[in-house]
Amino acid sequence: MNLIKLQIVELIDKHHHMTSVAEILGIKQPTVTFHMKSLEEEMGVRLFESRSGKTFLTEAGQALLHYCVKINALTQEARRVVKEYDSLYRGTLHIGASYVPATYLLPAMLHTFSQEFPGIRIVLSVKPAPVIRQMVIQHQLDLGIISSEPFVGPVLHAETLCKDDLVLICSPLHGLAHRDSVEPEDIATIPFALHGDESSTRRLTNHWLAQHEVRLRSTVEVDSLEAIKQLVLIGGHISFMSRMAVEWEERQGMIQVLPLPGEQAPRHIYVVHNKDRLPSVQVNRFKDVLHEVAGMRALPFQQEPIG
Repeated sequence: MNLIKLQIVELIDKHHHMTSVAEILGIKQPTVTFHMKSLEEEMGVRLFESRSGKTFLTEAGQALLHYCVKINALTQEARRVVKEYDSLYRGTLHIGASYVPATYLLPAMLHTFSQEFPGIRIVLSVKPAPVIRQMVIQHQLDLGIISSEPFVGPVLHAETLCKDDLVLICSPLHGLAHRDSVEPEDIATIPFALHGDESSTRRLTNHWLAQHEVRLRSTVEVDSLEAIKQLVLIGGHISFMSRMAVEWEERQGMIQVLPLPGEQAPRHIYVVHNKDRLPSVQVNRFKDVLHEVAGMRALPFQQEPIG
């Protein structure tokens, strides 16, 4: 079983045409056919089938595909690491981040890193934390930076970068702003701005509501932190939000920040990478700069590995 056979399995699943696979691999179609038949003989089972002029994987082929994807990704990663390991000044880093660190932490870090290493190209994908974790698992990213509740997994290694607790936010003119304390039942009586379903803030909000048996009576669901801030600034709505996301507005006196009443699940900013992926020198230096920038913030900082 050689690597080109495994590449053919993955490409057949994507394109369903042997001519397309041959063009991508830079070989002739009969060679593709030869490798497909050779692989079936080697495995002793039918892996490919033709339907309506297209080629598909059989059930056995789909089972093999799972491992082909992993092996092909690791092969590409091995080539990349060997090729770029001797240089800090060229190459591409594929970084993923959830919205809060991408917006409120990474800009300063990217500025610092790009000044030190102008030859390194950085591609940043901004997606919800669960999506970023999955992309790291699938070797689509070199590194992920996510705001999340604690998690564990067999594939991911995570380091706690800094705290990112949720806080209750309201307008400085809101009735809650001048109370000595806020009780969980108070939240139910006030219009509440909910985050989108995929966000970690929404999951923690739902957990807090269930834990304290609070049922919201008036809600609006918004898939945008900035839009939620505007709702709060207008004065009627309240919300739960990352402290990091409202630091500037709090300093300007635009938003009142209050601790969440009752108990809440902890949340941090994590740096995550795939345990099967050897970090290149570029990735290690990126992490160093990230820790340096995070360490300059007023938020508590630690580097304890989890997971």
